[in-house]
Amino acid sequence: MTTQYQRAKAGEISPEMHRTAQREHLPAETVREEIAAGRLVIPANRKHLAGVSDGAARLDPCAIGRAVTTKINANIGASPVRSCMEEELLKLRWAVQYGADAVMDLSTGGDLDATREHLLAGATVPIGTVPIYSMIVEKPIEDLTREDILATLRKQAEQGVDFFTIHAGILRKHIPLAMKRRLGICSRGGSLLAKWMTHHRAENPMYEMFDEISALMREYDVAYSLGDGLRPGCLADASDAAQFGELETLGELVQRARDAGVQVMVEGPGHVPYDQIEMNMKRQEELCDGAPFYVLGPVVTDVFPGYDHITSAIGATAAAFHGASFLCYVTPTEHLALPRPEDVRTGCVAYKIAAHAADVARGLPGARDWDDQMASARAKFDWEKQFQLAFDGQAAREIHQRDRDATSDAPGDYCSMCGRDWCAVRISKQLAEESN
Repeated sequence: MTTQYQRAKAGEISPEMHRTAQREHLPAETVREEIAAGRLVIPANRKHLAGVSDGAARLDPCAIGRAVTTKINANIGASPVRSCMEEELLKLRWAVQYGADAVMDLSTGGDLDATREHLLAGATVPIGTVPIYSMIVEKPIEDLTREDILATLRKQAEQGVDFFTIHAGILRKHIPLAMKRRLGICSRGGSLLAKWMTHHRAENPMYEMFDEISALMREYDVAYSLGDGLRPGCLADASDAAQFGELETLGELVQRARDAGVQVMVEGPGHVPYDQIEMNMKRQEELCDGAPFYVLGPVVTDVFPGYDHITSAIGATAAAFHGASFLCYVTPTEHLALPRPEDVRTGCVAYKIAAHAADVARGLPGARDWDDQMASARAKFDWEKQFQLAFDGQAAREIHQRDRDATSDAPGDYCSMCGRDWCAVRISKQLAEESN
């Protein structure tokens, strides 16, 4: 069996390439060319494509890269403090309903294998994991062995996971640089591996085992999401020597992954001042040879806990405009607590806005058609059409109706913002009719 990348390099258009081309309204050959160039990935584990178990959902493949629409990811998962398998499945359903193109299970509590199987069985979108979280549940990080790493990766690949975050880019030489920071290492995976390296006085095992890991991932066509274990956790640490030192290593690993025939994307920074976002996107593109960039936010200010879905969506729009292909959402609970289903919904909506705004600004063919249809419906006071076009039509309908005359079911030619007499759209429409 060969991977999507190997098939594209050989000139073959796979069924998954055909499907994603159909979804993106692109020629299938364009999708193949972008995958062959390493600028686009289709995370699609063979097991998930086939349906991981009887009665399970099958994956509907999606493409991630600059040639297609900007995609968003929703992180879900139980923690040692709060764990409920059914709640995680509800989060998955709401994430997909409210726009997530992929979902990552970051569970660190409860029965991790059972939760993952449960999610994969219900997922039509790609599912990603950070496998090191499972590796440390049964033993301290200091006791992690090469055998543990490969066994965990194989188990999750066999379950059908479509992409793995592997923190192979953080090296021993980077740790002293990170210790000069205000916030140190904010990535769970990065901090765990830094602890392992410090304890054993040895190099990152993920880096040293990279070729073995690639061979295993190639077997199932699991895509790499090369983790940024040294992403900045506050504005003061952004764009520093630790972050960019790791990024250079990630660029090396992109080429090694491609040489192994494995699809690869690269994860990017967390907290970055707005004025540094463009530079960060361009630097990644150069160092990582155009591999799809998967960014968390970026969060553009540190002082709005409870509203970081907004602070990060601002950064995400800029990142997607300047080079990112895949946006990892941030919810209102970031830095505070485990997200609940309503937080997942809020984060997805915020990031759907960011992704769409960037696609419109990028001038992607057809991206603004949706907006233009909405403008026409507003000009005609066609409320039903507006509700149909709205991303969350139910919420729009409820807001519109809450101040309406309780005795009238007709939507009318105004809303409660201005009232009928002062409605600018109604007056403008009247003027247009009188001028004809």
